[in-house]
Amino acid sequence: MPIEIYRMIETQSLKFSYNPHLTFNFPDVKVNQGENLLISGKSGSGKTTLLHLLALLQKPASGKIFLDNTNVELLSKPELNKFRAEKIGLVFQKNYFVKSLNVMDNLLISPYFLKKKADLELIKHKATELRINHLLQKKTYELSGGELQRVSILRTIMNKPSLILADEPTSNLDDENCEHVVQLIQKTAKEANSALIIVTHDQRLKTIFPNQIHLENAF
Repeated sequence: MPIEIYRMIETQSLKFSYNPHLTFNFPDVKVNQGENLLISGKSGSGKTTLLHLLALLQKPASGKIFLDNTNVELLSKPELNKFRAEKIGLVFQKNYFVKSLNVMDNLLISPYFLKKKADLELIKHKATELRINHLLQKKTYELSGGELQRVSILRTIMNKPSLILADEPTSNLDDENCEHVVQLIQKTAKEANSALIIVTHDQRLKTIFPNQIHLENAF
């Protein structure tokens, strides 16, 4: 009996316009449950715009997005916000934290608002794998850019989202931590059977991901 392939996210003929003189025409994206995709391209090619569309943070000028077998344009705004929170995990290029809280408390905010019980053992385990377990009681402003990036990754993967979207997750990491963090993101996505999409211009990742889309001529 053939194994059923479950499509986690699919886009069709996506376009986005910032103004009449700048329109992005994106290639179709198809990523199955448990699969990885690398989206690369030069600065200005539309990588982050496409990520924001996939994250349901922006609406396309035309085209369709299906996430977890749902046509997202049919969702009301409250339904869309709830759907995004439940299904999508985001690793932003710029990290957003509450400066008055320590790392652990920042990690606990997300499950609190999702009305989920935080898995403290999972947090500690993944923090150890990411080599930031010794930072959990520190304030986020005491951390380096690379450390903040790893905290952001932990915050995303601990909620086991159906789709993990990462915007330049290795930009602040040296070669050793780059390889380690990417392997951990892949491992965590596989364990949760999540689809993983990484948007980057980091040339180091091109040899790691066989499934790739290049956006050099997106507009």
